[in-house]
Amino acid sequence: MSLVPCARLLISNQRFHWRWRKASTLSVVQGPSHPPLETKTLSEYFTQEILQRHSTRPALICSSEKPRAHGGPSSRNLGKVSHLAWDFDEFEKHIDAVSRGLLSMGVQKGDRIGIIMGNNSAYAILQWAAARIGAILATINPSYRIDELVGTLRLVGIKHLIIVPSLRTSQYLKLFVERFPSLASSNPGDIQELELPELRNLIVVNNDDEHELVKAATDWREIIIWREDTREAKLVRDIARSLDKDEVINLQFTSGTTGAPKAVSLTHHNLLNNGISIGRNMNISEKDILCNVPPLFHCFGLVLGNLAFWSHSACVVYPSESFDPVAIVDTLINEKCSALHGVPTHFLGVLSEVEKRKSQGERVDLSHLRTGIAAGTSVPIDLMRRLISEMNLRDLTNAYGMTETSPVSFQTTPADPIIKRVETVGKVLPHVKAKITDPEGNVVPVGLPGEVCVGGYLVQKGYWNDEEHTRQVTHQDAGDDDTVWMHTGDEGILDEEGYLRIVGRIKDIIIRGGENLFPVQVENVLLADHSIREAAVVSVPHKEFGEVVGAWIVRSTGTASGQPRSSRTDIRNLVREKMNPQTAPAWVWFVGEDGVPDELPKTASGKVMKHVLRKWSKELAERGIGRVIT
Repeated sequence: MSLVPCARLLISNQRFHWRWRKASTLSVVQGPSHPPLETKTLSEYFTQEILQRHSTRPALICSSEKPRAHGGPSSRNLGKVSHLAWDFDEFEKHIDAVSRGLLSMGVQKGDRIGIIMGNNSAYAILQWAAARIGAILATINPSYRIDELVGTLRLVGIKHLIIVPSLRTSQYLKLFVERFPSLASSNPGDIQELELPELRNLIVVNNDDEHELVKAATDWREIIIWREDTREAKLVRDIARSLDKDEVINLQFTSGTTGAPKAVSLTHHNLLNNGISIGRNMNISEKDILCNVPPLFHCFGLVLGNLAFWSHSACVVYPSESFDPVAIVDTLINEKCSALHGVPTHFLGVLSEVEKRKSQGERVDLSHLRTGIAAGTSVPIDLMRRLISEMNLRDLTNAYGMTETSPVSFQTTPADPIIKRVETVGKVLPHVKAKITDPEGNVVPVGLPGEVCVGGYLVQKGYWNDEEHTRQVTHQDAGDDDTVWMHTGDEGILDEEGYLRIVGRIKDIIIRGGENLFPVQVENVLLADHSIREAAVVSVPHKEFGEVVGAWIVRSTGTASGQPRSSRTDIRNLVREKMNPQTAPAWVWFVGEDGVPDELPKTASGKVMKHVLRKWSKELAERGIGRVIT
């Protein structure tokens, strides 16, 4: 890691006053260049590195699926367990059979395959099978409403759509038939729908056999070709050998916390190397077992989960199709998982379930747990400490990144001091560059906040068919044609050792009377109080100061009986006692009380949609709801 020295005059954008700083260091870091980057494609890496070395090691366990969910040959574990459990050899057979089936269905190199499912084995197969034949897997948020979904399919020109009939309360097959009556008369492989001009195939992963298929749809199991002596088998091998590491294989969609989603174009090289680097940072080996909770449409589940562990020949377990704390705790115990991934919302739910079982006298054995990743949104310091002390996650790491950077650029390691693991997102990863810049693009000295910019192999190829937005978020420095810098939109501070602390989204910063206030710092103070389960801090318009602090509070369900509930004034005083008076909330809303919405608006990956909260805050404040009486 390198730090660049310099001396300069600066203005602190936290206090807006002039001061001199002696010779200091610029906020520029670069990760190690060894070991070298992997140059194989995903298919080459799977067959040459994973399969040849660890073919009989456990690869995939799906706690809620039948042992032979896709038909085909009997599993080696049939009769031993009542759910799906494959080693890498069995996993490979399914990947190859689906690769052949996709080609026979008419999938060509470069075709976009849309996938709308929860965490299941079909998703895992498709992650490798689509890449093997050069198709591009578009991982779509299952929470999209029908209009959002149609817009997304059109955005990237989905030609083949693979869905489950339903997930949670969403009935995808029914929604499609109601929106597109033509599906009832179209033939499989020849869908003709004006709103979706490129769509040709609709495949339904209907493993429970409870849903009747529409005429245009094909049952997933019918496309799989188990025979290995077919024309398609040779074609799969030929295509796999012709692939290039820099070809796009995955379109992931930005979460939409600040606007319409965009399709991020990621390559073999982006994804494989990021997965390897993440796993290496966590000391993952073939003996590890991950309970992978985050959704697979998101980079957290797909890369930090699947690829980070499979690239090290470790086992991945899906406890359920969607978030289910009961199933997660059962899986941690029954499968003896060594790792657990999640966003704060996931971890809070799991902690609550563990506490519930213990209060009922149940022994909850989490002795095999040691590591995992807490990410997806700002992770409260108190929560990190609880996960380490209460769930045995002693090697828990914190990761930072964004979809456009494959996604992880900074991560803590088990060897980092505990204070660094709970208060920072670690150091920059190998083969990655990062810098902190002011609004004019100048690199700021160490210890001062600015925008985090990231460069290296991990930067996306660009937003799909959207050069304008790509240019808006990337730049190249004069004289450096090799590095494309991605603007993250996050405000961060680098310390003298190279650790990064994220202080908030630049758009989320509250400017009160000319002073910058960082919501995440206020949220950390609030979340240290055990009566508060979740907190989100946003700006609220103010005539005198321009903006003031507004706090949204989700009360903890574990508050002792008879204990008085916190008032708005209590919340304000809690912050005022720990921080500057300016940061004390002028407005406080308790979720589900006094006409306030019942829950915080979130993306499916657990991020609070603060642009929605700002709108709600403005509307409630105009009605006088939530004002703190001082």
